[in-house]
Amino acid sequence: MDWDLILRWSFLISLLTAAIRLAVPVLIAVLGEIITESSGVLNLGLEGIMAIGGVTGFVTAFFIERTSFGIAIGFGSSWLGLIFGILSGALMGLIMAVLSVTLKADQVISGITLVVFGVGLSSFIYRQIFTTLAERTRGLPVWPVPVLSQIPVLGDILFKHDPTVYITALLVFLVWYFLYRTVWGRNIRAVGENPAAAETSGINVEAHRYSATILGSALVGFAGAMLCVVQLNLFREGIIAGRGWIAIALVIFARWREPKLALVGALLFGLADALQYRIQALSQVRLGAEAFPYEFLLMLPYVLTLLVLLYRRRKIDQPLALGKPYNKGER
Repeated sequence: MDWDLILRWSFLISLLTAAIRLAVPVLIAVLGEIITESSGVLNLGLEGIMAIGGVTGFVTAFFIERTSFGIAIGFGSSWLGLIFGILSGALMGLIMAVLSVTLKADQVISGITLVVFGVGLSSFIYRQIFTTLAERTRGLPVWPVPVLSQIPVLGDILFKHDPTVYITALLVFLVWYFLYRTVWGRNIRAVGENPAAAETSGINVEAHRYSATILGSALVGFAGAMLCVVQLNLFREGIIAGRGWIAIALVIFARWREPKLALVGALLFGLADALQYRIQALSQVRLGAEAFPYEFLLMLPYVLTLLVLLYRRRKIDQPLALGKPYNKGER
């Protein structure tokens, strides 16, 4: 392996820039799941919700781009795709809330059902509309931040991205502020810890669990739409590639309640993902193909996820009522 090539500034800058970009969809899904699980609802359906958000956003953006309205609004078609991805995620969250909060169904089974339903439905929708995998969307352009993007090295890494990256950075703060500095957010956490005590205090347990599940799933749908519409500009079967499950693992790493730790975990995943892509590219020009089999490189992000789970193997930080249906009047 030519380590001189790997350690060049250009390689390191492109690696870190890609790591941030690849971390974004996973981070948004983690933030959404933190909100949901803070209320005591265990939503394992992230993979399916991201798939539905992805296909909805892609189909919306694709067809709007090809209308006179889409031509007039330019990149606005991609924004509309993201909005429809958010709405479809919220609808999936409503289904999860009905199953887990109203019908008191087993939340693990309900989540797995959403995965099967979402992945299957997204593939069905795509096959019914398109006959080829070559269709693509326009995506969003890079928005360099004025002044800051001119900073050597850091400017290239942090301030030359599409706008969804900056929105994600803002969301980390907004989710933290919502959960810890607003009355509704504190009530959601109270419902997740002790719903009986929360009800005694006058908090509507069902309403808060519904709102947290729908809001969290809307963010997960946003993550799927961002992946397909903005980053990859396409949709195909299996495009989520386990990111929903990785997001669930990173919620554990984030101690179920720390958006800042979620940011760290998502960046580690993004770095591992970016690294395996770049080492594969180097192997194609005969710089170590034998030393780094591509199968091993593909495993890197998922091996990292397993290490995260081992690191947080004790579930002492999870909300006490997580995954437990609540019947009104219980003590």
